[in-house]
Amino acid sequence: MSSAAVPRIKLHHRLEALAARSVLALFRALPPAAASTLGGTLARIIGTRLPVSRVADRNLRLALPALDATERKRIVAGVWENLGRTVGEFPHLGRLRRDTPSGPGWEVRGGEILERQAAEGGPVLFCSAHIGNWEMLPAAVASFGLPFASFYRAAGNPLVDAMIGALRRDAIGVEVPMFAKGQRGARAALAYLLRGGSLGMLVDQKMNDGIEARLFGHPAMTAPALAAMALRLRCPVIPGHVERIGPARLRLVVEPPIPLPDSGDRLADQARLTQNVNDVIERWIREKPESWLWLHRRWPKDLLPNRAST
Repeated sequence: MSSAAVPRIKLHHRLEALAARSVLALFRALPPAAASTLGGTLARIIGTRLPVSRVADRNLRLALPALDATERKRIVAGVWENLGRTVGEFPHLGRLRRDTPSGPGWEVRGGEILERQAAEGGPVLFCSAHIGNWEMLPAAVASFGLPFASFYRAAGNPLVDAMIGALRRDAIGVEVPMFAKGQRGARAALAYLLRGGSLGMLVDQKMNDGIEARLFGHPAMTAPALAAMALRLRCPVIPGHVERIGPARLRLVVEPPIPLPDSGDRLADQARLTQNVNDVIERWIREKPESWLWLHRRWPKDLLPNRAST
């Protein structure tokens, strides 16, 4: 291969990767609980001062209007702490053990649902959201014999992207497909399901070309792929998320499959199932608002107040 064919890595990508590698090395050198606490503390201090925190505040005023300014500020700080803890725990996920009596590790609620699915076999869709430590979800589910493929948007920096991919593979313990978001990736994911595979999807972020469903009573453009694939294959849709119950201490919560509508109207069934998934996610968020990533613009701009209120 000629040198002209080798992609050049930009200098700023190398510098970003060096910084990311140094931070991850620091977290890896610490015990899991200490890494979690350090990450959470730093993110809370830095993140709450960033302009994007105003997005979270506006989202909270729209979704949970009964909260006052003090409560919103507490939740936004908690969002940043959860995000920082997730990053701090990332290098340790592959070494966290299930059912440890105390300290770092993870436990499960609803494990019998996964055991039953593993025994029955066949295609299955797992749906979740950016709640708690969502990076633990693939590793935890894989421990039940159900490693799942995922959709993936590559990081802008290819060196950082490679680091993230390596950490995820280390956590899961097996190689699983990663499908690029978009039509080509959706076709490949459907083919994977048709072969009896498992697919996990985080479905809580805005998709401009999705379908309109409601979230906290407001229109929220939502990806329709999960509903479309589930209805085509009539396969289970199993919701689950990972709660944070302490520093590097997590709980996988698995719920029974969401019933699949079967009215004979494909588009209506797709909209109903998409809404049912959003309703599950909203319930999780309401239980612990600071555990969700409120930092993205989930709702149309014209719904969001432009000024902070007290």
